[in-house]
Amino acid sequence: MKKQMVPAREKDRVGTAIIPVVSIVFSFLVCGVILLILKKNPVTVYGDLLKGCGLLPKGSYAGSKNMLTDFTSFLNAWTPLLFSALAVAAALKAGLFNIGVSGQMLVSGYLATVLAGYGDLPAYVAKPLVIVIGIITGAMIGGLVGGLKYRFGINEVVSTIMINYIAQYVISFFINTFYINPISRQSNPVSKAARLTLMDVKAGNIRIDIPLGIILAVAAVVWMRFFFQKTTAGFEIKAVGASRTAAKYAGRNVGKNIVLAMVISGGLAGLAGVTYYLGYFGSIGPRTLPSAGFDGIAVALLGGNQSVGIFFSSFLISIISKGSTYMSSASGVEAEIASVITGLILLISACNAYFSHRLSKMGGK
Repeated sequence: MKKQMVPAREKDRVGTAIIPVVSIVFSFLVCGVILLILKKNPVTVYGDLLKGCGLLPKGSYAGSKNMLTDFTSFLNAWTPLLFSALAVAAALKAGLFNIGVSGQMLVSGYLATVLAGYGDLPAYVAKPLVIVIGIITGAMIGGLVGGLKYRFGINEVVSTIMINYIAQYVISFFINTFYINPISRQSNPVSKAARLTLMDVKAGNIRIDIPLGIILAVAAVVWMRFFFQKTTAGFEIKAVGASRTAAKYAGRNVGKNIVLAMVISGGLAGLAGVTYYLGYFGSIGPRTLPSAGFDGIAVALLGGNQSVGIFFSSFLISIISKGSTYMSSASGVEAEIASVITGLILLISACNAYFSHRLSKMGGK
């Protein structure tokens, strides 16, 4: 019996990994048919997506820009989404749904902006301080949500949605009252020393923006894989996510692991916030939540809730999102076609659980 179960499990695992790939291929094929109906060449249009991200060279460049300029700009946009998806995945490991990543990003970005972004600190102090503030702020909010869940049974979806609203309007009030820029209607830009992106760095005859956060994001991917695959704490969190009752009878501290998972999730969301507001943008828009926080939910599901899968799924979604602007101008195709591609990918990937169940039943026969 045991020998028969192993191949079935392997088949189920392989099948589950194939589903996102199939969804991606199918989505591009469907949109390719739509483009043909619109009398557009799908290969050219998809090529323009890649050109907009610096993955393929454009025909010409303006001023001191080239392919590397576009690529580093793409990395800058990709970084917060990668952190956001990892934050969602960390909570899902414990069976928790952190829908408040956007709010945690906003609070972390705001506090880092006020405490470090508007000071006269040197870069070697300001940049690490921004990162520390982001991690601590996000972790504290995540820990609060986890504590409310364990101690009072308050559903984390409800509490995180409420935190989103509170963060959005309270921070909007402070920005509009104390930090608003009358021209841009955004918060005042942070100091160059506190930016997690090195702006306008001269490299030969061109100028590029170097996102420092991408180094942290890749390190976070490696750390998450190690933590959840190789450590006792990571195993306990996954055990709680699989079955809290079974974990409790196995002697695991369910409450501690719920809080720990949310602390990790919040810390990653905090990193998403500081790389978004003090890296990619450099200011905060009042009364708006970052879309990357919500997009991270879909990206985490597309990546199978695994850090390596999330690395590639966030890369793909960022290509589609970032490259759509150039695609629209170069090919004459509405940028909304990129949203159609993304929507189809996520729609099919959302059926992952059903397809996995069918594959496991087929494997058991």
